[in-house]
Amino acid sequence: MRYRSMREAMESGETLVFGHRGAMAQAPMNTLAAFDLAREQGADGIELDVQLSHDGHLVVIHDETVDSTTDGRGSVSQFTLSALKRLDAGGWFAASFAGQRIPTLDEVFDAFGNEMLINVEIKARRDSLDRVERQLADCIRRHNMRDRVIVSCFDPAILRRVRSMTPLVMMGFLHQPDMPAAHHRPLRRMRHEARHPRHDMVDEAYMNWARARGYYVNVWTVNDGERALQLKGLGVNAIITDEPGRIISAMKQC
Repeated sequence: MRYRSMREAMESGETLVFGHRGAMAQAPMNTLAAFDLAREQGADGIELDVQLSHDGHLVVIHDETVDSTTDGRGSVSQFTLSALKRLDAGGWFAASFAGQRIPTLDEVFDAFGNEMLINVEIKARRDSLDRVERQLADCIRRHNMRDRVIVSCFDPAILRRVRSMTPLVMMGFLHQPDMPAAHHRPLRRMRHEARHPRHDMVDEAYMNWARARGYYVNVWTVNDGERALQLKGLGVNAIITDEPGRIISAMKQC
């Protein structure tokens, strides 16, 4: 790992590259194969999504259902961990990835936590929110990942509760142009270190605004090399991309 902590990386003056759900353009998203490929391509970190299985385990999957990224059908929350582990999470992408499984967050931390920074996005159903937050806080403590993760979410209330449980873990607020202003109000009552805007929101004015408030800026999802160079020139702290290898190569031109 180039950086000992997320904060050190954000303060480095470099534009970091995070693999969005791993290197998801070349491997099935949110699988160990996708995260391993992002590492091979030279990414500084990975971004992933977590939610709870029926029996309360943190699993790494984006959608509320397993339909589009496994050979199963139904809501993630309806499956126990053992049932989720029986699903094929790679064959839908390519035959060469058949047999990939939905990983737990414990497995990802074990495999990559000592080498990569990790952005954990909470994808949670309203009926499981408190359990997700507590499980995440416990998992971070168990693996001693406090300094190497940033927790992100579109819901400020979730971030506020995670902060109360893990006050030293960095928090990033995800946002996009169509979010109503009222959605941002809870942020006034919650300390957070980073803003995670959709990349087309970011220009010089946005960066000036963020710097004036002391926020790091980590943008999503950038797959165009020219745009990555523009964002690097603006001084964003991190770029989240489906193609880390391609974006890293593009930024080396500058």
